[in-house]
Amino acid sequence: MKPKSIKIKQVESLLLELIPEALSSLTDNRINALGITDIDCSKGKYNATVYINPEFITEEEKREILRQLRKAKGSIKSHCLNATNWFRCPDFDFKFDEDFAKRSRMEKLFKEIEGKKDE
Repeated sequence: MKPKSIKIKQVESLLLELIPEALSSLTDNRINALGITDIDCSKGKYNATVYINPEFITEEEKREILRQLRKAKGSIKSHCLNATNWFRCPDFDFKFDEDFAKRSRMEKLFKEIEGKKDE
């Protein structure tokens, strides 16, 4: 896997700040408080995968949230364009970050093991 360029990392970092702002400005309570865990931009910055924190969200809610995010994609893109003065905004693909849930469980297990070692 080829390392990402600094420009792509800067775009990802900026989008990581802007997308939660855009989500919080929406009126739908299901999506305006979602936690964004990571963003992965393509090489040409035409596409960006936005990873959402899946904790405390059921499978049915996940489907509904993804449907609402697809509808709100235009508003999110226009918020990012207005904030950055870019000529073009990446096309967003929203996914739930299943690795985040795994990492969270692993961290809890490590803390539990560490607590048992101290006893």
